[in-house]
Amino acid sequence: MLKNKNENNFEKYLEVMTDDVGIFQHSKFGVPDRNFGYTTDDNARALILAVMLYEESKKEKYLKLICLYLSFVHHALDSDGMFKNFMTYQRDFIDEKGSEDCYGRCVWALGRTMASKQVPKNIRTTCQFIINSAKKNLELLVSPRAKAYAIVGLSYMKPSKDILNSIENLSEALVVQFDKYKDKNWKWFENSITYGNAFFPWALLRAYKILGKKSYLETAKTSMDFLEGIVLKPGYFKPIGSNGWLVKGSEAALFDEQPIEACEMLYTSMEYYEISKDKKYLKIAKKCYGWYFGENSKKLSLIDEVTGACHDGINEAGINLNQGSESIVAYGMAVLKMRQL
Repeated sequence: MLKNKNENNFEKYLEVMTDDVGIFQHSKFGVPDRNFGYTTDDNARALILAVMLYEESKKEKYLKLICLYLSFVHHALDSDGMFKNFMTYQRDFIDEKGSEDCYGRCVWALGRTMASKQVPKNIRTTCQFIINSAKKNLELLVSPRAKAYAIVGLSYMKPSKDILNSIENLSEALVVQFDKYKDKNWKWFENSITYGNAFFPWALLRAYKILGKKSYLETAKTSMDFLEGIVLKPGYFKPIGSNGWLVKGSEAALFDEQPIEACEMLYTSMEYYEISKDKKYLKIAKKCYGWYFGENSKKLSLIDEVTGACHDGINEAGINLNQGSESIVAYGMAVLKMRQL
């Protein structure tokens, strides 16, 4: 088990950010900001964290959170099998149709929940019901990130013929996408590197473990090495900034660095470590984890020692002092993954 001396009890802040509807999207510093309401994106990710917490502790309060977050996802399910995303504090969805990325994240969360033997059967049955309603959209996805999220979610499910076909079709599409955009100096799936970057190789690694296709492993490894060459170039983890991203032929934006990137890079590195047993990737995962505690461009911890929360990122001036749901969930998932070592 890997512990950091500054690791705090983030679980309490997760409860602070959650009411009887779901997890709030944003905070004003350490207080939930009701002005921005909720998103299905955040509740889907929070569902994964709640499942992990329940698996670790078997505490009833985490089972209640699982039911709460899953209920939100179910409520967001539309008649066409997609998921609405943005909900006001008054409990009204304000988007006519949710994004493909939101759909992919829901598939990820549902698959991860269904795979947990500790979660009661009735909850897993609810997940299956939602998947049955949503799966008709798997073959219609255009967004490469939505495909990656969906692959990871599907990889946790019982490998039926339909599931395996969907994993293969989506994975083949990512490989084709990679081949379309790559060149001698650019090894990526698009002409820009923006958010949720490590999810691309992570998805293909998960697909490789199930289907055994070498093209998945090769594409995952090539893209992962390319990304590592950028975000680990300083000797510590420095994610590409959201204030401009990285457009092919340009320099990477220095800020704002976001907690979700450290979490997803950590999971991808651990996935490849489990496949290859190459300790280099275990070291990379630990660097990603260290980012939260001050092994970063500003040498500042993102963890609030009082609340246990994770700040929203690193900007040019220092730390973004807000403590939104995406940040606490990303940090919590990173903590729980590293506790397994």
